[in-house]
Amino acid sequence: MTPEHHSVRYVRRRAAAAYLRESWGLRCSEQTLANYATRGAGPEFRRYGRDVVYEVSKLDEYARSRLSAPVRSTSEDDLTVERTE
Repeated sequence: MTPEHHSVRYVRRRAAAAYLRESWGLRCSEQTLANYATRGAGPEFRRYGRDVVYEVSKLDEYARSRLSAPVRSTSEDDLTVERTE
């Protein structure tokens, strides 16, 4: 059996923000994630001592939850997606 630390990848808040920007094209900063953490609005995170870490798969889930359904025209824009910054 593989230990959890080998099968799950965690990143700190700065790297999490960069991952969301670079992998998903979401406007996201370290400060935004910190703000979301105080409101329970962002991706799930864990504490590792004083540090906050995010599981990469949870960042992917969060990014998917922010996307609308596919549309072909702005007239179909029934979007209620909240802006990130």
